[in-house]
Amino acid sequence: MNRILVIEDEPAMRHALEDALTSTGYRVITAADGAIGLERAQSEHPDLILLDVMLPKLDGFALAAELRRLRSTVPILLLTAKGGVEDRVTGLDAGADDYLAKPFHPQELLARVRALLRRQERGAAPVDHLRLGDVVIDFARQTASRGSQPLHLTPKEISMLRLLAEARGAVITREQFLDLVWGYGAFPTTRTVDTHIAALRTKLEAVPAQPKYLVTVHGSGYRLVLPT
Repeated sequence: MNRILVIEDEPAMRHALEDALTSTGYRVITAADGAIGLERAQSEHPDLILLDVMLPKLDGFALAAELRRLRSTVPILLLTAKGGVEDRVTGLDAGADDYLAKPFHPQELLARVRALLRRQERGAAPVDHLRLGDVVIDFARQTASRGSQPLHLTPKEISMLRLLAEARGAVITREQFLDLVWGYGAFPTTRTVDTHIAALRTKLEAVPAQPKYLVTVHGSGYRLVLPT
């Protein structure tokens, strides 16, 4: 059973997170401020930390940075009402692995928890950048560009590309996309995945009908072929 440390000072939010996680089968440890959270992160050895940014005594950015200074590799998912690019970048630079802005749907939270735990289990390092020909995707800043020109990718498209990049050539099934990018409660049909892959091919591939990067594995899903 995976152990998750929830560091959140708002009692209602802390209890809601605890209920959502325990009902899914996780063991939950809680802390109401940053100082206690840091102590429990070191003594309880959780498999994942859900970390609020606005905390008394020690804020989430400082807590994440301190854990990384102490050589802790525990995955950290930041939870905060601050959803701006600068705040996301600050959190990721401090050592967080992912960032979820409040308010969020419980299914999305659980999908991100599963993704981080799976990444930890297979020892995969997070991918910060992806280059496909003349297109560069910056996952930390959630931006993309073609040459010197910005390229618009939706948050879902960027999340799909990150999942494919971190799979390192392995096939991602349509069900995995739904589970890890959307959460099953939001989009119950696998056609949603196909539609988003088609849109990505239009933006990234020179000939979308003959994709070089986003390759279909018939009967399974999709995989990313990186340029050599």
